[in-house]
Amino acid sequence: MKKLLFIVLAAITSVANSQNAIAKSATDIAPLLIGEKIPSLTLKSSENTAVNISDLLKKKKTVLVFYRGGWCPYCNAHLQALAEAEKEILDLGYQIIGISPDAPENLKITGEKDKVNYTLLSDSKGELIKALGIAFEAPENYKSVINVHSNGVNTSLLPVPSVFVVNPESEILFEYISPDFKHRITNELLVSVLKTFK
Repeated sequence: MKKLLFIVLAAITSVANSQNAIAKSATDIAPLLIGEKIPSLTLKSSENTAVNISDLLKKKKTVLVFYRGGWCPYCNAHLQALAEAEKEILDLGYQIIGISPDAPENLKITGEKDKVNYTLLSDSKGELIKALGIAFEAPENYKSVINVHSNGVNTSLLPVPSVFVVNPESEILFEYISPDFKHRITNELLVSVLKTFK
């Protein structure tokens, strides 16, 4: 019996630790799965105020978008595309929240440049992306740009570009995770997914 209990505890500990471990590459991540909950953590708004992610998620169903930063042209194209579909997404009863390692003041720059009206949040410390299992060790050639855009808070972590559809109880209903940062979910596919949860 003790041996069985030890095996069960070891398995639980291993799963918990793997969620917070930093993957060596984008293809090595171990993300949370559909049905699991987004952890309750505090991030920063573009005004540099503390925002609890769970409090935001409680308001309504959410499209939660993780992007690498305002310096990434593929991320900017994705944020702009979401801005174009925002009215349709809002009409379906959802809110959009974008999260990156960028510092709060850089979120403002991205929002203005990409004509984004939805909420952008800073996860400079990488706590949420680590908890979600989508953080990985950035290649050397990205570390200086991450450092600059996070104002020195983050020197080595990137999120794998991801979209989570989450209910007000913080449960993941759908996820689209792309280790190849050049590929993002299309608005058409996202909207059709959102309609299934309406």
